[in-house]
Amino acid sequence: MGQVVSNTGTWMQRIAQDWLVLQLTNSPLAVGVTTALQFVPTAVLGLWGGLIADRFPKHRLLLLTQSFMCALAVVLAALTLTGVVEVWHVYLIAFLLGMATVVDTPTRQTFVNEMVPRRLVPNAVSLNTGNFQLARMIGPAVAGLLISAVGTGWAFALNALSFAAVLTGLAMIRPADLVPMPRAARGRGQLREGLRYVRNTPELLWPTVLIFFIGTFGYNFPIILSAYAKDVFDGGADLYGWLNAAMAFGSVVGALLAARRTTTSLRTLLLWGAGFGAVLAVLGLTPWLPVYFAVLVATGFVSVGLNTMANATVQLSTAPELRGRVMSIYMLVFLGSTPIGSLIVGAITEHWGAPPALVLSGSICLLAAIAVLVLARRQQRRRDRSGVAAGAAADATGEVLATVRSR
Repeated sequence: MGQVVSNTGTWMQRIAQDWLVLQLTNSPLAVGVTTALQFVPTAVLGLWGGLIADRFPKHRLLLLTQSFMCALAVVLAALTLTGVVEVWHVYLIAFLLGMATVVDTPTRQTFVNEMVPRRLVPNAVSLNTGNFQLARMIGPAVAGLLISAVGTGWAFALNALSFAAVLTGLAMIRPADLVPMPRAARGRGQLREGLRYVRNTPELLWPTVLIFFIGTFGYNFPIILSAYAKDVFDGGADLYGWLNAAMAFGSVVGALLAARRTTTSLRTLLLWGAGFGAVLAVLGLTPWLPVYFAVLVATGFVSVGLNTMANATVQLSTAPELRGRVMSIYMLVFLGSTPIGSLIVGAITEHWGAPPALVLSGSICLLAAIAVLVLARRQQRRRDRSGVAAGAAADATGEVLATVRSR
């Protein structure tokens, strides 16, 4: 429950932050710069964040990172409410928030493994995603109403207050009640070990490749939806909030259905990726607001199905002592690709408009999913053939040895 409240506040701040930058600059590209600054630390330092998550108690790390994020929300609220906020203030706070995320994200993603038995991890991941998406549905709607009524500053203030819920929840958890997990010992080459592990494990490699394209071109909704609300549908912050809420509603439904799944597969994941790209392209071709809302719900549904499936596949395919590093690589690719994509999509949106940017993004995601599916099948066929050849060689060796022994 604490996580739902805190995530609701976080989504309120995201919406308010994007809208504040748009008000200060009147530039979708500036919104893209803000997003890029928030995710650059993950792109540069993400692997070290995973190593920290593997080495230190996750419960204690989360208390530290969440407290720091709360302090940043307080500062941004104070700057905005006093009327002295400038765009560089938002840029700086977005960057510092990204620095906290470097450690917070892999720690939070893998902490679920300490809270439930292994057999319940897919369900727990789905429910965690459901909590996040429920907050994503409530937060933007509340933020839109708040911004329209009293301005962006109070959205930041309520986000700061919402951290009390998650910090209280974390304080109530007793470390003795958590599932014991091995920690990585200090040693040289640990980051390279994680990279090699991902490269040599198809169940990790192909989801990571797919997520690179999805993260780069698919998850740029702050840029796209703010531009749609302001420029395509001639609305304001309240419409921007409702667009995000519509997408989050589909995400909640998707998360609840995904929570019933106890198995994952690479093929299913790649099909979800193709579906996400297709729905995104359809969204870009939808000019009528009521239909746009409906397609946004479908986009949220497919998006969370893809995200949940990828997350569960990666976590279940990873050895416990490497999970923090592997999740940091996964999140590095997922979140670290966003600065690249946000600048590209922001520039396209500013020069040619949001609909062409959305159609192009969806088409790239669709083609990437199809290409990864073909490459993964090819690799599997090669592995099967080499396995058969190795088995035949072993049988032949056994026959020779048996003949030698009989002599």
